Amino acid sequence: MKSQRFNYDRLVKSEDLNHHGTLFAGRSAEWFVEAGFIAAASLLPAQNIVCLKIHGMTFTRPVHPGDIACFESQIVHTGRTSLVAYVELKQRGCEGPALSGFITFVNVDEQGKAHPHGLTLELESAEERQLNAEAKALR
Repeated sequence: MKSQRFNYDRLVKSEDLNHHGTLFAGRSAEWFVEAGFIAAASLLPAQNIVCLKIHGMTFTRPVHPGDIACFESQIVHTGRTSLVAYVELKQRGCEGPALSGFITFVNVDEQGKAHPHGLTLELESAEERQLNAEAKALR
């Protein structure tokens, strides 16, 4: 399968803010996982996907109220039962991501046990190969 990018946009509102008046990390984590889940659910049935681990969620700048948080996600690595998504939060008019990181999801059966998904990823670009290498190193 080829890697596909998915976009998930959110308006940052007052209820999404921390005590500094910027996007709360907890709300960011919720949206971050949702964005990664969208990429995973494009390949596997949603009811078979569980989040195993957020490998890191690194902020490079604050996100302010009224900003549109543009999440971009893609599957960058496949294991026997797992999928690793790379997620970035971009802001309109800004260079580079405000937030980025990896999330591992696992394919499970009806009993909740890890189950092979049979997927293999075709890496086409240097960027995809780099993200795949970073995802492999997370184990």
